[in-house]
Amino acid sequence: MVSKRTSRDAGGKRKFLAIIDATPECGRAASYAARRAKSSGGAAVFLYVVESADFQHFLGVEKIMRAEAEAEANARLSKIAEEIRESVGIEPELVVREGKTDEEIHGIIEADREIAILVLASGNSTEGPGPLVSSVAGRAAAFPIPVTIVPATLTDEEIESLS
Repeated sequence: MVSKRTSRDAGGKRKFLAIIDATPECGRAASYAARRAKSSGGAAVFLYVVESADFQHFLGVEKIMRAEAEAEANARLSKIAEEIRESVGIEPELVVREGKTDEEIHGIIEADREIAILVLASGNSTEGPGPLVSSVAGRAAAFPIPVTIVPATLTDEEIESLS
């Protein structure tokens, strides 16, 4: 169960959450989330999760790996945010968290009660639609807020017209 959303309360702002990672489709999710936020007077939140399981090494190596992963996360978020500033004209909120992706998504949704929509984009590879979209498919309670999935086949113009 998720706590009550406050995006419709006085002074509240409906936020669209997009997950940023190394996949090519995450930019499409960010674009859709930002465009929906702008058209509805809301805000966009971009979350990058650094998987903590990757740091099971000796302490010195672990610190270096963690710093490199955080730098990569910030670089990826900055690149996507710059593209969004130029194409959409809004300033997204950027968040980096460390842990398991699904747990961190739940955590940010619970912590920020203005987040009302999770936006994912499907991939078009032969391996399937992508790990996050696959985790939602067939599981009604995967996330405690509505999930919008942007199809891989949509062009940039179609994304703009739909948002």
